[in-house]
Amino acid sequence: MASVTKDRAPTHSGGYELAVVLLLGLAFGFAYFDRMAMTFLSPYVVKDLGLSNTQVGALGSGLSVTWALGAYLIGRWSDAVGRRKPFLLGAMVIFSFCSVLSGLAPGFWTLFASRMVMGAVEGPFLPICLAIIAAASLQTRRGLNVGIVQNGFGSLIGTAIAPIVLVWLADHYGWRSAFYLAGVPGLVLALLVWRYIREPEMPARGADYSPPPLLPLAMLANRNIAVCSLISCLMVGSLVIGSIFLPLFFTGPRGWEPKTMGWVMAVLGLTPGLGGVLVSWISDKVGRRPPMIAGCFLAAICPFAALWFGGSIPALAAIMFASWLGIGVFPLFMGVVPGETLGHAKAGTAMGLVVAVGELSGGFLGPLAGGALADRFSLEAPLLIQGVFALLAGVVAFALIETNPRVLAGRTVGVTA
Repeated sequence: MASVTKDRAPTHSGGYELAVVLLLGLAFGFAYFDRMAMTFLSPYVVKDLGLSNTQVGALGSGLSVTWALGAYLIGRWSDAVGRRKPFLLGAMVIFSFCSVLSGLAPGFWTLFASRMVMGAVEGPFLPICLAIIAAASLQTRRGLNVGIVQNGFGSLIGTAIAPIVLVWLADHYGWRSAFYLAGVPGLVLALLVWRYIREPEMPARGADYSPPPLLPLAMLANRNIAVCSLISCLMVGSLVIGSIFLPLFFTGPRGWEPKTMGWVMAVLGLTPGLGGVLVSWISDKVGRRPPMIAGCFLAAICPFAALWFGGSIPALAAIMFASWLGIGVFPLFMGVVPGETLGHAKAGTAMGLVVAVGELSGGFLGPLAGGALADRFSLEAPLLIQGVFALLAGVVAFALIETNPRVLAGRTVGVTA
């Protein structure tokens, strides 16, 4: 076992690596559960508070803005002070209470404010989580572990279990009670993270060390960071638009009951988890670039099937299930590639920047545009945007420079042989 400094995680330990993946996976899963609660409870909230499609889009956009700012600024702060755990714990406690505040909201503006605060503290949660995981993982398992946490646990808890549990709670106890209960797991997990997750070792800093600059222009000048940021714009926009408007499309133009919508969204919610593990595992074997390209193109099928497939509901769910395996690219462009491009010391800033750019553009503007177009035309418009964004992301991914150390080492051996 590698040597351990006081209150610092061992560089690589199989048992500790597993503990980090499990605990942070659960923590991120319930953080995403809280974020997605509004999506699955929207039919109830819209009816009770009298919200328009534009206001529904604004709730998603407002959270995305503060999510983006928190991801970059607090991720940079974490890199600057060389600490991860205090930021992680603070985020978990605050976003759990914000879920309760969402349930107390008497109208749009109070609900909007609670979602804004939630975004600010949930935004840095993911890049800091991924930085801790990258430090605790063996190089050959880095992509897989990041995929398990971000897409495996995030999707299983936040998009598969969440619609079933939240819709059931809303039907039996009201949508406000569903928000209240959504915040409880985060508080329990904060205690477990405080007890069992140690501060990861950071690279030694020389006397000439300076924290990353506040403005990220130098990072964006790096080709891979720029490419990942552009993919983030498109794929975050595609995912957020789909998450917000697919439930409304199913219960509106498609005429489904909320329970039917909940089960289909739960099935759909399983796929990013499976895709995240599968795509990340493949990327550890063949490189980051090929699965990134294929995954983006695959994800585009989902909204087009929702719009135009005329078969049975189970058949439609099966098509969307297969398509959203492509969402497994998220851990690659948000975590693995930025971290491998700029190194562990700047991992929090690099990952936070990619998350921030995606949330500020696709996450913020996408739902606003989708909501406005849905009010002006129909609920088909946001789904068209969702599909086009994923297709464009696949095209952009061709510009990525490979970062997988194993693949690069193999190429070096091949050249020198």
